[in-house]
Amino acid sequence: MYGPTCRRLTLPLGSRTPSHIGRRAKHSITPWPRPSLSSRLDQVSCKVARSSPQRLQVRGKKTRSSMRLEDLPQGPIKLEQQPQHAEPEPEADEGPAYPTVVQQARRNMDKFENCVLLTRVGGFYELYFSQAEEYGPLLNLKVAQKRTSAGPVPMAGFPFFQLDRFLKTLVLDLSCYVAVADEFPNDPGDKVRANGLMHDRRVTRVITPGTLIDENFIDPYANNYVMAVHVEHAQDTAEESGSAELDPTSAIDPGRLAESQANATPIGLAWIDVSTGQFYTQSTTVTSLGSILSRVGPREVVVNEVLESQRDHELFSVLAEDKHLITFAPEGEPLPPTEWGGMLESDVPAAMACSFGADEVRAGSLLLRYVRERLRGLSMKLQPPQRYESMAVMSIDKSTMRALEIRQTMKDGAFRGSLLHAVRRTVTKGGARLLAAWLAAPSTNLDTIRARHDLVEYLIRQPDVRDDMVLLLKRSHDSQRLVQKFALGRGDADDLVALANTIRTTQDIVSLLESARGQDEAAKTTNPITTSSTDSTNTTTENPDPDPESSPPSTHADASCFTSLLARIQLSEPTKLADLIKNSIDEEGLVQQHRAEDSEVSELMTLAEDVVASEGTRGDAATMLPKSSTSASAIAKRKRQQQSAPSSPSSSSMRDYYSGASDENTPFVMKPDASPRLRSLHDELAALVQEKEELATALRERFGGAASLTLKWTPNLGHVCHVKGAKDLRKLNEAGAGVGAGGSVVGASRSTRSFHDPDWTRLGQRLRQARFEVAAEEQRLLGALRARVVANLVKLRRAAQVLDELDVAASGARLAAELDWTRPVLYDDAVTADATTTELTIRHVVLGGRHPTVEGGLREKGRSFTKNDCVLGDGSNKHIGRIRLITGPNMGGKSTYLRQNAVVAVLAQAGQYVPADYASLGVADAVLTRVGSADNLYADESTFMVEMLETARILRAATPRSLVVMDEVGRGTTPDAGTAVAFAALCHLAQTNRCRALFATHFHRLADLARARGLLADQGGPVDPYCTDVHEVAPAGFVYVHKLRRGVNRQSHALRVARLANVPEAAITIARQVLEEFSHDDQSMGTSLQNDTHMEQQEANV
Repeated sequence: MYGPTCRRLTLPLGSRTPSHIGRRAKHSITPWPRPSLSSRLDQVSCKVARSSPQRLQVRGKKTRSSMRLEDLPQGPIKLEQQPQHAEPEPEADEGPAYPTVVQQARRNMDKFENCVLLTRVGGFYELYFSQAEEYGPLLNLKVAQKRTSAGPVPMAGFPFFQLDRFLKTLVLDLSCYVAVADEFPNDPGDKVRANGLMHDRRVTRVITPGTLIDENFIDPYANNYVMAVHVEHAQDTAEESGSAELDPTSAIDPGRLAESQANATPIGLAWIDVSTGQFYTQSTTVTSLGSILSRVGPREVVVNEVLESQRDHELFSVLAEDKHLITFAPEGEPLPPTEWGGMLESDVPAAMACSFGADEVRAGSLLLRYVRERLRGLSMKLQPPQRYESMAVMSIDKSTMRALEIRQTMKDGAFRGSLLHAVRRTVTKGGARLLAAWLAAPSTNLDTIRARHDLVEYLIRQPDVRDDMVLLLKRSHDSQRLVQKFALGRGDADDLVALANTIRTTQDIVSLLESARGQDEAAKTTNPITTSSTDSTNTTTENPDPDPESSPPSTHADASCFTSLLARIQLSEPTKLADLIKNSIDEEGLVQQHRAEDSEVSELMTLAEDVVASEGTRGDAATMLPKSSTSASAIAKRKRQQQSAPSSPSSSSMRDYYSGASDENTPFVMKPDASPRLRSLHDELAALVQEKEELATALRERFGGAASLTLKWTPNLGHVCHVKGAKDLRKLNEAGAGVGAGGSVVGASRSTRSFHDPDWTRLGQRLRQARFEVAAEEQRLLGALRARVVANLVKLRRAAQVLDELDVAASGARLAAELDWTRPVLYDDAVTADATTTELTIRHVVLGGRHPTVEGGLREKGRSFTKNDCVLGDGSNKHIGRIRLITGPNMGGKSTYLRQNAVVAVLAQAGQYVPADYASLGVADAVLTRVGSADNLYADESTFMVEMLETARILRAATPRSLVVMDEVGRGTTPDAGTAVAFAALCHLAQTNRCRALFATHFHRLADLARARGLLADQGGPVDPYCTDVHEVAPAGFVYVHKLRRGVNRQSHALRVARLANVPEAAITIARQVLEEFSHDDQSMGTSLQNDTHMEQQEANV
């Protein structure tokens, strides 16, 4: 359903998307070239696979195949089963009669026309037709011509063990949808219907950037979300908006422009991380969509295909800002939340289902359908959806995420240098993802915040407990994604062992914390006075709050802070599961299996390297071979995944299908005592192995004591007796005519001979059958273990969430102890009403504050960071305003000061300690920033327009509980107009929003305007002027004074910064002259104004 109808949109909306991407093009007949390196590698793959000669030939339209009678289906014909094979193949319009493999690929390309098709052929994945010509060069693959009776077919391929490497390029770098068609062995009946074809090739997975599961290239430290957006569409509205499109030469209607900027079109959102099972929904508006996209960071956005024809819709302008990958999919009839249970780990409660908005339901239904189609039959057991509105979190918009550099830097989008990089000390991948989520959406629930702080404080005070817990956490695996693999039916034996180890690690952590809690309770009982007054390594200094009586009483967290976390862990059933896994899976057998797989991979890689060295160029080695030896582990991992996945092919190469269970060197992964039947099968197999040894001994005696005689099985010759060495060959000839009754020679050379023996053939078949039954029983047991994991899905996920939270708490404790951070004091009742003025006030005190990222960078250079205080009025002191107006020179640290206070608020409500000597904060509902300058040419927005849009958003959104940071408002226009706009914004924050704010500017006249209107703190107003400065150093030097002081600095010292930037001295000289002229003009203007004012006063007196 989704294959032919889904579309992607990655180019700018105004440009034309190439119609040939991912589609089948017309084929042209071209001359046959000489065999290329790619075709030679194909032969190497077939050689390793030890395929039969018939399968190495290229079959045309007419083929002839033979089959043994016993391979034909036996018994009566079941007419009732005919309809399932009765789908007529479209013969009339299939065009040229290509070989069956190419025809299969062509049909899959038609079915999944929007995807790049990778078809498994032996040990290779191959592309055909136009896709080979288009994507082969992009993947640095040789494009060859496959010879067929219908003409050459363009093709390109790569070894199967490089699948993840090329998937990364296609999915992440090129933003393609990739359909992977794997091989499925045909049973004898299917072979007849397929003209003897050994394998069928079906698409088992459609991989898109937003639906990754466990691919090697998925980012382990970040969530991989796919988001669906539902917006009501009306044809009439679309036609009106299209007909009323503004002409670039027409006049701009300010009313319509303002209406478009303040658009409040309701939309529904739903986003899922398929790799962890997390599921969220939210109702919002188009105006807020950009901020949500910045916070969630989806890799793919799914919208209704109806909107594909409405490219002028306001939704696409928001999505185009950050170049999100857009997928168009049919929405279908909406499924109510009560019907989502089949795709969730549990049904949605009726009360919760009623709380979802209509737009949320439509978005969730669209997303679930899309993900289910992409997974192609894999079971989905997602976590129940959580409504974002019910999660009390701080609002951090897109501009704030960018300005505070929470996840990546502003300059180059790098992780290093971001706030997350500065504070992350987690040791698990799940903990790293949780910390990133908390920083992007800090809590506004005081109980939640204090509970997180209690955990951090206790782990600071108890370093031994913290270190022991960190060591245990390092032994755990990525629990969230590990459990989700089993929910999707993809877990293998290695994943089961990892899950068992994680469960036991969780059990050890629970025992550690319960022991610590018992020791604390015993200490309280024996010496309650000492325990209650014990001060420890808590980094909170003596309370310097200007109003200490209003602060809550100081308390010290103890091990009881873990009670709520431990109550969420239920390990009775998971522990039994872990014991069952440990008693069932033979870890030594797994190790042997990995070694065998690595050896096989090394053999294939060696052959490929030989071919490249003999026939390729130096560049071919870089493009066609793995970049490092570490790829061997990835190869083995993918092979195990393919072998263990119930819905995937049972083999990773042709040879595996033919040899399979009859390979005596194949180790088993289950212990013989895992089940009574497996024990019985192993006993039977052991008896047959013993019988084989006895038969080998008897044959050696029969043929004159040929000591080198061994009993083997090969894919081409079957069960044979193999003799090597001239001496043993002479003994074999002297033993009698031929090789014995019923025997026949099937292979011979000067030093070796292979022949059949009836006794070994019969015994070998029994051995093969026994090994097959053992392997089948092992697969049954593995399936039962996977089912047990799914049955404990809820308990395992809850335990995984607790481990992630403990890792984040331990990370915060290590960070605070390392950098001497302090625990902030937060207030829930921050907004109060003054009895005399009825003015809303809020408490905000930060003493000795620092910027964690800047401090870290200075520390690496051997420099120290200048601490600064920030005290915003709470109504108790009329001389302390709630808005700081900050002036000072360029490079004086104003922007750093603004951002560090915003970062302190974010860290505090995320449950972390803060870089300060003391912090007392009211809980903020939002942090809003306007920092830096940038234009948006795509949206036809100049630098000043972007600045004004951000200013307007803040002035409309800020509440008395918000923290606002504004830097250089009005600098994008003339000084007079900029001063007017900046002062208007300052007045609005002070008189209308009444919020906490830090307002930095170079327009020092703002202080004069504020004084003229009675807004300064010493006048009883909310604005408190502060500044940084420059200290002159003889003879001509200077140093910046980053410590803020009360007052106004009317000098920007721009020429000093220009000289530091190595501006030519001649330019600086001219700038100094112009600046002196401006200063003289200002003085003259001031004298003239004074004279005019004096004359006006005299006239008024007269």
